[in-house]
Amino acid sequence: MLVEQRMSRPVIAIHPDLPIHDARNLFKQEKIRRAPVVKNGKLVGIVSDRDLIDASPSPATSLSVWEMNYLLSKIEVKDIMSKDVITIDEDTPIEQAARIMADNKIGGLPVMRDKKVVGMITETDLFKIFLELMGAREIGVRVTALIEDKPGILGKITQAISGIGGNFIAFGQFTGEDVSTKFLTFKVVNASEKDIKDAIWDIVKEVQDIRTCSA
Repeated sequence: MLVEQRMSRPVIAIHPDLPIHDARNLFKQEKIRRAPVVKNGKLVGIVSDRDLIDASPSPATSLSVWEMNYLLSKIEVKDIMSKDVITIDEDTPIEQAARIMADNKIGGLPVMRDKKVVGMITETDLFKIFLELMGAREIGVRVTALIEDKPGILGKITQAISGIGGNFIAFGQFTGEDVSTKFLTFKVVNASEKDIKDAIWDIVKEVQDIRTCSA
């Protein structure tokens, strides 16, 4: 899966000369947490809801409403935006986008095509992908098992489930207890908990959890 298949679009971009009061209203209206800052079609920065909050007067201020509004009208997006923007191309694999966001502790990335912003990929988009990956909205038997990290194990498990008429609707592999093991989590339909457990019992090191999950 590539970023272009899951990015948010059309892009809600803002101008660097926009007062932050107007930017905050736009964020609330569009229900967004960050936006690319674009001038003459070129990306010049990015601003987040946290940037807007940090630039606003404290609720404990002694300023009057009129004084606060006057001060806010003088602060523009260009004064608070981040200018060193990390971007990705639309043909970037989705897991690479997630790694960049996690490594840099950021919640979203502008997506580029020919030096123009064509979308945003955010932590919310990644959460939705995780729901799909784990079949969170599907009814089925969910299994978590500890397996040996060696060739052929996954093939044996899929053959075992197929042999009892089961069909996978989710399948994920995660870091195990040590370098020699992996945690395997999958969800299956058309098979009972007992039949699944019996089918994989001699293949996996341990069945840690098995349950029937509703949507």
